[in-house]
Amino acid sequence: MPTPEWTPDALIRQFDHVRGYTEQLAEPLSPEDQTVQSMPDVSPTKWHRAHVTWFFETFVLAETEPGFAPYQDEYWYLFNSYYESVGPRYSRPDRGLISRPGAHEVGQYRSNVNDRLRDVVAGLDSGSLDKITPVIELGFHHEQQHQELLLMDIKHVLSVNPKQPTYAGRPSERGEPDALGWVDVEGGLVEIGHAGEGFRFDNEEPRHRVWLEPYRLADRLVTNGEWSEFMADDGYDRHEFWLSDGWAKVKSGQWRSPFYWNEIDGMWFEHTLHGTLPVNPALPVSHVSFYEAEAYASWAGKRLPSEAEWEHAVDSDSQPVAGNLADSQTFHPRVAGPKTGRLRQMYGDCWEWTSSAYHAYPGFRPPAGAIGEYNGKFMSNQMVLRGGCALTPNDHARSTYRNFFPHTARWALSGVRLADGGAPVTAV
Repeated sequence: MPTPEWTPDALIRQFDHVRGYTEQLAEPLSPEDQTVQSMPDVSPTKWHRAHVTWFFETFVLAETEPGFAPYQDEYWYLFNSYYESVGPRYSRPDRGLISRPGAHEVGQYRSNVNDRLRDVVAGLDSGSLDKITPVIELGFHHEQQHQELLLMDIKHVLSVNPKQPTYAGRPSERGEPDALGWVDVEGGLVEIGHAGEGFRFDNEEPRHRVWLEPYRLADRLVTNGEWSEFMADDGYDRHEFWLSDGWAKVKSGQWRSPFYWNEIDGMWFEHTLHGTLPVNPALPVSHVSFYEAEAYASWAGKRLPSEAEWEHAVDSDSQPVAGNLADSQTFHPRVAGPKTGRLRQMYGDCWEWTSSAYHAYPGFRPPAGAIGEYNGKFMSNQMVLRGGCALTPNDHARSTYRNFFPHTARWALSGVRLADGGAPVTAV
């Protein structure tokens, strides 16, 4: 998308839009809901609300506000996520122990920073505005990342509640999945990575050339019904389909189904943000780890696409950024649309695991200062996912977006697209 003309009024409008959506997502939750941390990977809702506020206070107000002073000194410690350059931070696995400040006090913090940032932006001269606008825009997309994480995290929080309360959204249609189709993609010397106008994170650059052999992508995501066949064929009990570390995790974690599936009296149910329901075989399978995705592909006699193959296929097919993203308000994958002979479900529904390790592109250099800690230092022991999911804001998705999670992550809304043919990817 083109870069907006960031006048002060335009910045403030987008700021209010992004900040308002976070509060909209938190509105159905009680203060108690917002405090719970159900596992180390999950952060409490109120922590997300406070951390994204801390980001604007730390990286915008501290640089631009005359006579700046933090709203609360201790908030800089409590709500710093991983920025070593900013100072010490509270332990991530213990965020649920922060009973104070409460959700109401976090709301007051948000309001205070909102008012101060609007005042600062309205009063900046053109030179100062040009300097700070990229950081404010980064703050928009940072908050959108946390909006998605807020939903993933509260899904887990509510799943461990004995009553398994609902959050929002609506059940997806049942439908009947069609037979898996394939789309051929030309290989050759292609370019991937962000170029031109529009926002991008630093890890999406620089644009560079990659050699791809001709390959095929499945025209839709793998479904629950297809995953059930893998389970019925003892997929979780047959070591030959699994990477060594994955097999060890299957055994130690006693995995036997996707993360939110539970068998009750011989019937499988799935926990969603709109309730716990019988598994719908027509929907894309979700909440599976990279290890599970890789094992399924091996069982099916296929493989996972590389991130270069995924991006090149989307660009070659002129795929618009459209699909079952957060604006649909389903908050869950839905059935693939009718066959078109083209790729389906490339955006939305589930983040799609790729076979690509999360590493720097050739020529990547992190920005100077604390902002340089945003992506670069995580380029180890993670795998890349592409495409967005049903929790991703529509204006946050793009073909070059590189999400990343550890190989074992299952609480994220992740799914599987198969690939076939081709050969290992070589950057040049």
